[in-house]
Amino acid sequence: MEIAQANPKFTFLFKEEFVIPSTTLAEFYSVILRNNGQDEAKMWVEKLSRCTSGVPLSIMVEAQRFRFINKPRNISFFDGVGYCYAQENNLLFVTGDREFKDLKGVKHITK
Repeated sequence: MEIAQANPKFTFLFKEEFVIPSTTLAEFYSVILRNNGQDEAKMWVEKLSRCTSGVPLSIMVEAQRFRFINKPRNISFFDGVGYCYAQENNLLFVTGDREFKDLKGVKHITK
């Protein structure tokens, strides 16, 4: 969302190699569709689809376990999948969400 909203703190990501789990891109599409309409949502999916990777069931199940263990943090399913996907693939999870601020493998960017 921060990239779509042109938050300058996140624009460096376009100069880096990154992966977007398919579940995250689907959620992103839904938010853009609701807020900006189908044309813009489709444009973003087309633009980001080259950076998208499918999410195995095992990671989605792990995300639910992660959310259960971290229930007080109130982590969404999609964010849990993104974090677990990053952990499983030795990637850095980049987010501005405070729920992840002190977790291992997170690059937290203050919005």
